[in-house]
Amino acid sequence: MMKYTECEAEVVCVKDAGCRGDRSLFEAFKFLQIDTSCNKSKPPLATENEWCSRNALRKQRHWEKIIAARKNKRKKEKEKKKAKRSEVTGITFRHSKRFLKALTKERLLLAKDSGPKLCLDLSMTDHMTKKEISRLAGQIRRLYGSNKKAAKPFWLCLTSFIVNSPIYEECLRMNDGFSTYLMDMTEESYLELFPLEAIVYLTPDSEHALEDIDPQKVYILGGLVDESIQKKLTFQKAQENGLLTARLPIQEWMVKNVNAKNYHSEILAVNQVFDVLSTYYETQSWPEALKAGVPCGNGFVLSTTR
Repeated sequence: MMKYTECEAEVVCVKDAGCRGDRSLFEAFKFLQIDTSCNKSKPPLATENEWCSRNALRKQRHWEKIIAARKNKRKKEKEKKKAKRSEVTGITFRHSKRFLKALTKERLLLAKDSGPKLCLDLSMTDHMTKKEISRLAGQIRRLYGSNKKAAKPFWLCLTSFIVNSPIYEECLRMNDGFSTYLMDMTEESYLELFPLEAIVYLTPDSEHALEDIDPQKVYILGGLVDESIQKKLTFQKAQENGLLTARLPIQEWMVKNVNAKNYHSEILAVNQVFDVLSTYYETQSWPEALKAGVPCGNGFVLSTTR
């Protein structure tokens, strides 16, 4: 049995029809010289875009516009952040991050030689819970961040900071780049590092209000959080070692604010105490410093009569 292609079958059918009917019809097809070849040649290879449908091309162009708009939006947001940062720091945004980092390092190292020193006494962390240690590590991070931004920074020191202790491990876990912080970290006590006459222990239980910040002094903060504070613990520790003590002048510049809970406390987190000290050292204004560091939740507001 003979097999025909589709085109050949049509010709056979025409021939058969000519045999059965009018043979002249078949002859007429010959003179028409119709090309019945099935080997239709494919068009030459085209580019990918030429083979794509109009709908696909339209979708592609639409997606490219979306990508371009997103890039433009991100660029504008970066420019806004740089402009805002320049307003806060007073440094034009054309400076690179490398330059700003070098400038911060220079200020901190200058404070090490000539600025006041602030030590965080971590000798009492053995009696703190894991939650309290975690909070203290967060406060240390915020304290360091505030000091980096300060125009006149302190030189910071963590004393009684035992390697592999819970507070040590928590600081490493919570603070990115903690091991590269520009500060002193030592297992020694502040009593072994500095002369006693140069030390001022800052405690809310002291009878003496801090009047000024002396660059020649070393100021000590007890590394405690609110839940761990025992009454007069830091004050008693300072007295045992014959140290000078001082408190922030909250009583002298602020008054108790009436509130529903009747809550008033002069106890601040270590980073809040530092914000007060740092602002005062830069502005020489206790009202401005206390406003910057004492939260409204502590129940005190600036006095309007002084």
